[in-house]
Amino acid sequence: MALTVKDMMEAANAAVERIDGARAQALLAQGALLLDIRDAPELQNSGRAAGSHHIPRGMLEFRADPNTQFHDPELAFDRPVVLHCASGGRAALAGKLLKDMGYAQVYNMGGLDDWKSAGGPMIEPVDQGM
Repeated sequence: MALTVKDMMEAANAAVERIDGARAQALLAQGALLLDIRDAPELQNSGRAAGSHHIPRGMLEFRADPNTQFHDPELAFDRPVVLHCASGGRAALAGKLLKDMGYAQVYNMGGLDDWKSAGGPMIEPVDQGM
């Protein structure tokens, strides 16, 4: 039987711990990476969490694999990773992917609003001038 989005979400939510914005901030203070996996237009429209690192969801596998030319050195197997997207769905799926790739400490903070509601500092979107 083919996998459904529901099946994938259930597996991701079972594998990746969901945390709140306050715990995410505490993990960052201890050296974790806050990884924003939203697409670039989302960052331009709504800003981003201060201190976050951006890798779009579509490039995550390539950036996470140290054996590719696209590897992002911010990602390290021994560094905790806190993921977020707009609402938490993509972050859950991305978290499961990272765990499958060998990243042990992976957390899903949910969406950018979870960061904001916990008082997390923001970098506001750029004013497009129009």
